[in-house]
Amino acid sequence: MSRAFVKEDENDLGELPDRPISPHRNFVTEAGLAAIEAALGRFEAAHRAATDKGDREAAAAALREVRYWRARRASAEVVKPPADKRTASFGMTVSLRRVDGREQSFRIVGEDEADPSRGTLSYMSPLARAVLTHGAGETVEMTGGEAVILDVR
Repeated sequence: MSRAFVKEDENDLGELPDRPISPHRNFVTEAGLAAIEAALGRFEAAHRAATDKGDREAAAAALREVRYWRARRASAEVVKPPADKRTASFGMTVSLRRVDGREQSFRIVGEDEADPSRGTLSYMSPLARAVLTHGAGETVEMTGGEAVILDVR
């Protein structure tokens, strides 16, 4: 019989494709490494639970996350903030004032740690790259104009 006439199992999920992984170095803070470990633990537990229940869809989704977080843990490079706090660098908090008067503070962190709504930006973001190696009182060029760095800590 031709394969064209065989009904495929609609529930056959196979393996989900891997999540894309950034080509940039995986710099993390110590808290970022802990968050990676926590995420890996959560998804390993979710995979075990889904497998035990026979939920193939949930198991495949959890296994995809396990692969992602294992890769991120394997490539993680913990970067500690430098002792010299005069210029912005990874792990530090920067406060600045934009030309329109708005003030903003953010911490420069790894890509997986970044959450702008919580005041953390990836070190690869345009704003973080604009302030890196600059200190208080310096003006930096950024999307939408200039900003003056008020504080680095």
